[in-house]
Amino acid sequence: MERSNDSSEYGFILVGFSDRPKLEMVLFTVNFILYSVAVLGNSTIILLCILDSRLHTPMYFFLANLSFLDLCFSTSCIPQMLVNLWGPEKTISYAGCVVQLFSFLSIGGIECILLAVMAYDRYAAVCKPLHYMVIMYPQLCLRLVVVAWGSGLVNAIVMSPLTMTLSRCGRRQVNHFLCEMPALIKMACVDARAVEMLAFTFAILIVLLPLTLILISYGYIAAAVLRIKSAAGRRKAFNTCSSHLTVVFLFYGSIIYMYMQPGNSSSQDQGKFLTLFYNLVTPMLNPLIYTLRNKEVKGALKKVLWRQQ
Repeated sequence: MERSNDSSEYGFILVGFSDRPKLEMVLFTVNFILYSVAVLGNSTIILLCILDSRLHTPMYFFLANLSFLDLCFSTSCIPQMLVNLWGPEKTISYAGCVVQLFSFLSIGGIECILLAVMAYDRYAAVCKPLHYMVIMYPQLCLRLVVVAWGSGLVNAIVMSPLTMTLSRCGRRQVNHFLCEMPALIKMACVDARAVEMLAFTFAILIVLLPLTLILISYGYIAAAVLRIKSAAGRRKAFNTCSSHLTVVFLFYGSIIYMYMQPGNSSSQDQGKFLTLFYNLVTPMLNPLIYTLRNKEVKGALKKVLWRQQ
């Protein structure tokens, strides 16, 4: 498809929060702190999962992958946003926009499926504890992660070119702080319904289907927990799943709420903050959730810190 857009030569203008200059400086400070915490927290989780042999289990293999995805998710757009918030320049190159869109679609898709994989892992741990290591053997764990990565990459490989090659008739202003697919599709000056329908199909496969599998897994887990007679046993089973369930709620809750909003200007502003939430706040909170609620991670962290003294 021919690229007749000026944006392919001059790039895009990310409008973001430029209509609120006072808010921009507040957001720069807050986002810089949150991004620093997200990078530190997720890097720590990855290193702990590599260095401590007690964390060489399926659960922590998936957790290390989740932390790596969160790290990539934030880094794909937050540094560019910080640059735009700091100064009057709000532009991003065409290539930079392509990279952002591809990263956003691929990593978001991978994370949705990985959360479903982690829910299955928790199902196996709670409902089939005696056969857990037989069910979640290393080759299966690797295959599940490969499927998650492959599905997210297919989503990005298909949707990124279709979105970027839509004719925009010289329009360069993106009403967002990043090159997000819905914002780019809205800029098109041609009928984009075919692209929107394909995006909707991928959303069902990559967002709603994994969410359905997560709910089914936790339905079985809830039934298994209710059959446990001792309060201590129920508490242990709940603690096994509570961290992952909190992460699922934060990630899926913000995405579903955002895409159910109507298309008025108020909801567009809400959409920007919600995108910021699951691009920055969720990746920042995930390491804290898993660290504060998990004795193994806290123990591994103490072990590494004592070793450095």
